[in-house]
Amino acid sequence: MPARLPAFTAPGRFWRGNLHTHSTRSDGVLPPEEVCRRYRAEGYDFLALTDHFLGLWGYPIVDTLPFRTPDFTTILGAELHSGPMENGELWHILAVGLPPAFAPPAAPDFKVHPGMETGPQIAARAVAAGAFVAIAHPQWSGLTLADARSITAAHAVEVYNHGCAMGCDRPDGFGIADLLLSEGRRLSMIATDDAHFSEPDHFGGWVMVKATENSPDALLAALKAGEFYSTQGPELRDVRITATGVEVECSAVVSVVVQGAGTASKAVHGQSLTKAMIPFSVLKGTPWVRVSLIDAAGRRAWSNPHFL
Repeated sequence: MPARLPAFTAPGRFWRGNLHTHSTRSDGVLPPEEVCRRYRAEGYDFLALTDHFLGLWGYPIVDTLPFRTPDFTTILGAELHSGPMENGELWHILAVGLPPAFAPPAAPDFKVHPGMETGPQIAARAVAAGAFVAIAHPQWSGLTLADARSITAAHAVEVYNHGCAMGCDRPDGFGIADLLLSEGRRLSMIATDDAHFSEPDHFGGWVMVKATENSPDALLAALKAGEFYSTQGPELRDVRITATGVEVECSAVVSVVVQGAGTASKAVHGQSLTKAMIPFSVLKGTPWVRVSLIDAAGRRAWSNPHFL
C-alpha cells in the first residue's frame, strides 16, 4: 500500500490561515480588528496575530476573540524573543496557541540583557504551554546551523516569510530546514506573511490546514500533527509514496519538484501539469522527501517532509 502524507489522509477539509502577523499592539501599522477584518475579507479562514512579546509593548498576547465570526476564527499567539543567537541578536520564535497568561521573559526590548532565557528555553516553555512553535525567518535572522540545532522543542521551521521577501529579499528557511531533516529532526514547514502592513508584506504565503472544523483546538492539533501544506497559491491535492517513487496530484502548474537529502532532487516540467511521478531511482537513496510546486506565475507550494 502506498503511504500518503497526513494532510491528505486526515479527516475534514482544508482551512486557509496565516500564522505570523503584527498589529499596532507592537510594530504593525493597523489595529488588531482591522488586521482581522482584512484577512477575513481576503478569504482566509483563520489568523494568528503574533505581536512581538516584549516589555516595550507590554508583552502582548492580543485578545482576538471579539473578531471571530461563524466563518473566521483566530488563534492567540506571539512572536517570542530572548537570546542571544550566535550573531549576538535576539531569537525570533513563533508561538501559535499560547495561553493568555504565558509568563513573559526578561526581554524589555530588542537588545540582549543579562539573565535572559536562551532561545531553546523559551521555545520549550512555549511548547509545554500548548503552543505550536516554529523557528522564524532563519535567513533574515542570520540563523546558524548550530543555532537551529539548539531549538529541540520546535515543531516547524518558517521556510517562506513574505514580509522578508518583500522587505529584504531574504525569505528562505529551506537550507536550515533541509539540514535538520537530514540529521533526523522530524520538523514541518510553514509559509507565512509576517505582515506589518507597512509594505506589500501580506497575503503572500499561507498554510492550508486539514481539520474537521475551523476551531483553534482542531487547527492547533492538525498543525502539530503536520496535517497541512504551505502555499502562495498552487494547490497540493495528494502526495503518495509508493514502492517506486513519489506521486503528486495538484492544481495546474509548470513544475513539480521532489527534494531530498543533499543533492537528491528531480523536477518534472510541462504545461498545465496536474500529475507527476518522480522515481526513487533518481533520488540517490534519500531518507526523506518533500514536494514543491511552481505555477506559470512563479507562485510556489510546499509539502511537509516524509521520512521513508
